[in-house]
Amino acid sequence: MIEKVQIAISDPGYRATLRQMLATSVSGEVLCVEDPDVGSQGVLVVDPEHLDRLPFPIQRPERVVLVTRDKPSRLSAMLERAWEAGVHSVVSTQDPVYMVALAVMSANLRVAKALPPRRRNLLEST
Repeated sequence: MIEKVQIAISDPGYRATLRQMLATSVSGEVLCVEDPDVGSQGVLVVDPEHLDRLPFPIQRPERVVLVTRDKPSRLSAMLERAWEAGVHSVVSTQDPVYMVALAVMSANLRVAKALPPRRRNLLEST
C-alpha cells in the first residue's frame, strides 16, 4: 500500500537502523533523503531539523512522522510547532525502533484512507 517512505533524519546510525527496520516491515520504497519531496504521496519521517525545513503549511501533515531526541529545552517549542503544522505522530529516539515503524505504518494508513477510492484501489491491487 505504501508508495514511498522518505527518511530525513540527521543521525546516520539511527537513520540506517530505521531504514533497515522499515525495509523489512513495509511494502514500497524506503529512501534516506536530505530534503524530502513534499509533493510525493508517501510518508515523511523527519527529525526536528528537517521539520523546520519543510514548507509551512505542510501538505497533508497526517503523513508526517516526527522523530525527536527528547531535549527538554527544545521539546516544548518543537511539539508546539509540530501541533500547529498538523503532525499526527511524534515518537522519540528513546523508543524502540519498531515503535517508529508502527507510527510509519499508521501514517501510511492515514495517507491511503485520504486517497480517492479509485487511486486507493490501484495501490491495494499492486
